[in-house]
Amino acid sequence: MLAASDLHQQGDIWQSDAQRVLYAQLCNAFYAREINRLTHELNESRLRKTLKSLPYYVECAATHIVNGQVPFQLDPQNGCWLEKQTAHPPDEKKNGTFYQTDKKTGLIVPLLVNNDNHTRVAIDSIDQVSDNKLHCNEHGWFDCAGRSLDGLAVVLLKPSKATMAAACCGHQWHFAKRCTPRTLSLREMLLAGNINWRNLKRPYVHVKKI
Repeated sequence: MLAASDLHQQGDIWQSDAQRVLYAQLCNAFYAREINRLTHELNESRLRKTLKSLPYYVECAATHIVNGQVPFQLDPQNGCWLEKQTAHPPDEKKNGTFYQTDKKTGLIVPLLVNNDNHTRVAIDSIDQVSDNKLHCNEHGWFDCAGRSLDGLAVVLLKPSKATMAAACCGHQWHFAKRCTPRTLSLREMLLAGNINWRNLKRPYVHVKKI
C-alpha cells in the first residue's frame, strides 16, 4: 500500500519509475473494472460511446491519483482508497445549515444512500444551485436541508474528513453494521481525485503547470 502523501512531487507524471509503475497499475485496474461493468450494458449505442471515451477517463483518473494529495492509503492493484471504517453510518443530523450557506456549483459532496437495510456513502458533484435548492449531477434535486426532492432514499451529508473518507473508500453498512467496502466506479474515482482537501467547502481549482 502507498500513502497518498508519498505520491505528490513537483513536475509531471513521468518524474520517477515509481510513478510510472503506479500509473500502469491504476490504468490496468480501471480498465479491468470498467470492461467488466460494460459487459452488462445492453444499449449498443451507449456501449460504443462509453468505449470510445474510456481511455481518456481512465488516464485522467490515474493521472489525478498519481499527482494528487488524497489523504488515504491507496491500493494500486485494485484502484481504491483505504481508510478505517466507522462502526455506524454518518449522522445526517450534523448537516446543520451547511447547504443553506455553502452550496456551490462544482462542489464535490458525500451522500447517504439507503436501500432497505443497506446503507452506503456515495459521492457526487453539485451542478446547479438556486436560492432554496440544489442539483447533483447523478442524484438529482435536493432542498437546503439535504433531502431529496425526487423522492429518492438519499440524503446529502455535510462534507467533512469523516464523510469524505466514507465516500472515497466505499464504506457501507448492512443492518447498521459494517460490511465489506464497495469498489467505486471510475466516475467516482475521478470525483475523489478532484476534492479540495484544504477546504472542503470550496471546489478544487486546477492550475495548469507551465
